[in-house]
Amino acid sequence: MQFSPFIIVGGHYGSGKTNFSLNLAAFLRKTEKAVTLVDMDIVNPYFRSSDYRGFLEGAGIRLIAPTYAGTTLDTPALPPEISSVFDAPEGHVIFDVGGDDAGATALGCFSNRFSEVDYEFLYVINQKRNLTATAQEAAEILKEIETASHLRVTGLINNTHLCGLTDVGTVEGSLSYGLEVSRLTGAPVKLTAADKRLCGGISRFAGELFPVKILVKPDFSF
Repeated sequence: MQFSPFIIVGGHYGSGKTNFSLNLAAFLRKTEKAVTLVDMDIVNPYFRSSDYRGFLEGAGIRLIAPTYAGTTLDTPALPPEISSVFDAPEGHVIFDVGGDDAGATALGCFSNRFSEVDYEFLYVINQKRNLTATAQEAAEILKEIETASHLRVTGLINNTHLCGLTDVGTVEGSLSYGLEVSRLTGAPVKLTAADKRLCGGISRFAGELFPVKILVKPDFSF
């Protein structure tokens, strides 16, 4: 399973992009001496990568968080430290981007820097979420994110799930959905992400199967 040194992870709210970002960082840290996760979600105060600082530090992963993350202030601000990952690159750098075009606008501030490095932009999709239940809806949001960020999505992560109600059928049933989003956008399905407890029973998927541990658990999980 190969990844570019710079990895952008974006997607609609509730797609599971933060849980995927955390798992991807842990996966890469197993073979890389240096992995950095940049939390660029300055729009949504819930389910940020910054909320899992303890997990990341325990895994030896560097975290670059929004300036006021973890405080009572809700002031959107990105730290100047982000520039350091471009100036002195080391290992892999993952950017967890805020949902939709509003969050992608912050990413657009670094579009020139990304054009100078080897990067991939992974768009997380989830058929079981409002506003992305159809391939057409998911494709439209992808285009909005591309426009706002001035960057092109290079691959899809099919992360279809129903929180605690997810089963093998949920994942396998989303295969045609993921492939249709791919057809509409031109971006290939790179991975099918699924709860690692289910992966042994999954036989139908697109790309490679990527087992994830469920780290992000909303209070309203089933």
